[in-house]
Amino acid sequence: MKAALLQLTSSDDPVANIAMVQRMMRQAADQGAGFVLTPEVTNCVSSSRAHQAAVLMDQDHDPTLKALRAEAAELGVWLLIGSLALKTQDQDGRFANRSFLIAPDGSIRAWYDKIHMFDVQVSEVETYRESAGFRPGDRAVLADTGFAKIGMTICYDIRFAQLHRMLAQAGAQILTVPAAFSPVTGAAHWEPLLRARAIETGCYVLAPAQTGLHPSSTGGTRRTYGHSMAISPWGEVLADAGTDPGITIVDLAMGDVAQARARVPALTHDRKFAPPDV
Repeated sequence: MKAALLQLTSSDDPVANIAMVQRMMRQAADQGAGFVLTPEVTNCVSSSRAHQAAVLMDQDHDPTLKALRAEAAELGVWLLIGSLALKTQDQDGRFANRSFLIAPDGSIRAWYDKIHMFDVQVSEVETYRESAGFRPGDRAVLADTGFAKIGMTICYDIRFAQLHRMLAQAGAQILTVPAAFSPVTGAAHWEPLLRARAIETGCYVLAPAQTGLHPSSTGGTRRTYGHSMAISPWGEVLADAGTDPGITIVDLAMGDVAQARARVPALTHDRKFAPPDV
């Protein structure tokens, strides 16, 4: 199976972003990809909650989801929409950060809401409070595509090893980690975290990312780290997309998952233990 990681510089205009993603999906399919993956918040990168409230839609009416489902069906490919920012029915008005796995017939095979919210102070001038605008999910998601079982996660989830271990022990062979990583934390932690999750689980880790300075019609602009990556089940970096928007093709040999796990069967070596004294 050939997988294509799409590295995007999405703007805060969901409708304008659709044509860009569709064009890259077609290019990826022309290169033989049967599995195409887009980054986190494919439809809208914005730091303005007011702007998000004005342009975002709920799942049933979201134009990006509709268009990309149709494109996947036209091309006959599996598609991971890394995530879409979507309106919900929550009384507090918070959005969902939701990843979708789309089958080659355009149907939604699975969807996952990001569990862990990026509430951090990276520096004195760079603070994020994702939970102020997005409500966290509460369920892990595993989907069977026929060519592999896929465990779905999003961005900040990568720091929580227990989620990925649970998915692998439930049968995941590929872990998807679409992201819009901060440049500061990306430079320090992105590759080590991705490699660690692959090594711990014996899974392929596929991590399509947002990159660069994102055009904004209102409020401040946001910059993301890029470096979409594919990691082998043995922890090797198979691809690093750098910082330019584009398409990265990787070949997935699913037999490598079983081989890595046979060499180091850590997923079967869990033991119960008492917590430390406090």
